[in-house]
Order: sequence, then C-alpha cells, then structure tokens
Amino acid sequence: MLLWNKGFEPDRMIEEFTVGRDRELDLMLARFDVEGSMAHIRMLESVGLLGHDELPVLLDALADIKAMIERGEFVIEDGVEDVHSQVEFLLTARLGDLGKKIHSGRSRNDQVLVDLKLFTRHELALTARAVNDFFNLLLELSDKHKDDLMPGYTHLQVAMPSSFGLWFGAYAETLVDDMQLLVAAYNIANQNPLGSAAGYGSSLPLDREMTTRLLNFASPHYNVVAAQMSRGKTERAAAVGIAAVAATLGRLAMDVCMWMCQNFGFVSFPDELTTGSSIMPHKKNPDVFEIMRGKCNRLQSIPNELTILNANLPLGYNRDLQLMKDILFPAFAEMRSCLELASFMLRNIRIRKDILDDPRYDYLFTVEDVNRLVLQGVPFRDAYKQVGMAVQEGRYKPTREIHHTHIGSIGNLATEQIRAKMEPLMAAFRSAE
Repeated sequence: MLLWNKGFEPDRMIEEFTVGRDRELDLMLARFDVEGSMAHIRMLESVGLLGHDELPVLLDALADIKAMIERGEFVIEDGVEDVHSQVEFLLTARLGDLGKKIHSGRSRNDQVLVDLKLFTRHELALTARAVNDFFNLLLELSDKHKDDLMPGYTHLQVAMPSSFGLWFGAYAETLVDDMQLLVAAYNIANQNPLGSAAGYGSSLPLDREMTTRLLNFASPHYNVVAAQMSRGKTERAAAVGIAAVAATLGRLAMDVCMWMCQNFGFVSFPDELTTGSSIMPHKKNPDVFEIMRGKCNRLQSIPNELTILNANLPLGYNRDLQLMKDILFPAFAEMRSCLELASFMLRNIRIRKDILDDPRYDYLFTVEDVNRLVLQGVPFRDAYKQVGMAVQEGRYKPTREIHHTHIGSIGNLATEQIRAKMEPLMAAFRSAE
C-alpha cells in the first residue's frame, strides 16, 4: 500500500530499490509515529477539521496500535511501504474512511520528520543516561584508587607521577565535555516540525503551538522551510555527540590494552573476562577492549558519512535523506552496548599497587625534586640544571616524595566539582521522559 498511490503501481525493481531497509528500520519509529498522529488529530479536532465524536474513536484505535507496538506485535506487512502506511492501513481497516482523515494538513515529509525528531530525542536521552552511569562509575573508581600511583607519560616516555584516581577521573571529566555535544544535539532534535507539511506549510488553519505542547517539544521549528532543512542537520548533530563519546571511550580502551600488556602490567582482569590463543598457552588477550576500540573508531566515522551524504543537496526534501536511517539508527545501540560492557569490565578491573617501586620509574620524580629545591629558594632554572646534571651523570637518586595539593592534581582530585559539572547537563534530557 502506497500513501501516494495515484492509480498505478511502480515497477517492482524500482520499489525494492527505493524502499531499501525502510520497513525494518521504521519499526523503530512506530511508537513515535503513533504519538505524532495522536497529537496531530487532537489539533485537527481543536481547529474544526475533525468532529468531536470522531476524535475519541481515532484516539482509541491509535492507543490500541501503540499497545500492539509495545507488546512487540506490530509488523509492517508485505506490500506496505513504511510505518506511516501501516498505521493508516490499520486505522482504515478498522474505521473505514475515518482512518483516512488523520493525514489532513500533513505530508509524509513532516510526518517522518516528527517521528525522527521524537526518536532521536529519545535515543539521545537513553545514550546520555548510559554515559552518566559510566561517568559515575569512573568517579567511584577515581575515589577508590586515589592513592594508587602509576606512571604518567608524554610521548609514551616516562614523565611524572600520576595515579589511577587521576586517570579514572580524567575520563570522567572528559565525558562531561562529550555530554555538552549530546545536549546540543538534543536541543536541535527538540523542535517541532509538524505542520511544515512538504516544507511549505498548509492552507489549513493548523495550530502548531498546540502540537508542540502535546509532544513536549521545547519550541516549533517556526519557519516551515527551516523545519525541512533540519532533516540531516538533526542526524549529524546526534552523530557528532555519539562520536565524541566514542572518542573518549575508544581512547580509554586503548589505555587498558596498553596497561594489560606485560611490558606495562599495570592492570589485569579475571581470566574469564579475557581470551586466549590457539598456540600460545600463556596468552590473556584484551579482546573486549580491542573490539570496543574498533567499534568506537567506526562510530567516529559516522558524522563524516552523514556529511558526505547530505553534501550539496538542493532545498527541500530529497530521497537521499532516507539513507541516513541505515547509518544513524544502529549507532545509538552500538554506543550504549560499548558503554555497558566498559562498565562491566571496569567493575572487575584489578589495579597493581606497587608499580612505582620499580627503579625504571625513578625519573618520574625529577620534577618533584626540582620543585622541592624551588620551595627551598633555589631559582627554577638552577634547580632544573642541578637535577638534570645528576641525571646525566648517573647520580640522580629520587626522593620519591609527592606533594600535590592544587585542585585537579593527584592530591586533590576535585571529584565533587566534576560531578557538579555533569548534573545540569543531565537535567536537559528530562523532557524526553
């Protein structure tokens, strides 16, 4: 069934090529399509385009379809083009011509766009909660391991003392920055395109402010052309947010792969959380973090893929935009899966606590000893030269004393301040509940 049927059927090959995976992916939009239709018909009734007696009948039928979706019984039948067609088909099968009235004042363009906005808003909120859960775990681990020292590196060379508390906390605060991008994407998605029709509005007296309230959007996309232009921008913004989180998690995964290597030996995991080799009996491989790193790298490519797909499209709707669903929809679940598994793994991480006892890390303390001399009144350049000459001549013996007190350092992780940065960002997602 084609909503745009004009008395002829397209060639089967053309239909299969243009529909693509829409039937499969549209199942993810079904709930939001029904919610958008419910808001739309309430508005139609309020402006006199539906009878007072017709609205409750349509709402009851749509509520039944929504319940069917929630039970997992909703399917897009063979011969039905997409989710919008399936919902309307079910309504007309049950209510006859009354079911056909729900499309007054709408185009499939603004119908699918409102579905995508609601879906993206929902998925971003779920992703933000997953990020926040992982963030809280990192802060817990930061507090737990604040006194467990480890080497810090620059250029992968031994640099200065660090701690596992500082390491975990660094990734937690980096997620705060990533959350800023998720919030920005959410705000772009949280605008109502319903009523923009095919991108040029309608001669019917639509109340777009009413549907904005009913669907809990922050505001309408006021300009109807701008509303349609948001197709593509909304998806790219969401992809940028996902990519930011993926970049942080992928980098953490790389760290863990290094720290598990015998050349470092800083962390380990229970045997059942590692994998082995078919030939080397000693191997305990970090496959989880390697696959996580790979998935996160792939997720970082999605903004570029969407950008190229949208490049140089002319004004108005273009069918190319349909392909964005194939790219973006699976990315939300992939990102949350990686976060969930990262949380599982880190809850079982084992931290080596005697790392800095090894003489290979003696040079970590050169800066500490330079600063100790500075505190005794020695000019910094002289203190630097004094310690540097001791290193060059093989005379350097570290004091192994660490006194970091400023905010954000080993001795003052500022965990609560970092937590406070995240709280207002999470509040931005409450409208999706």
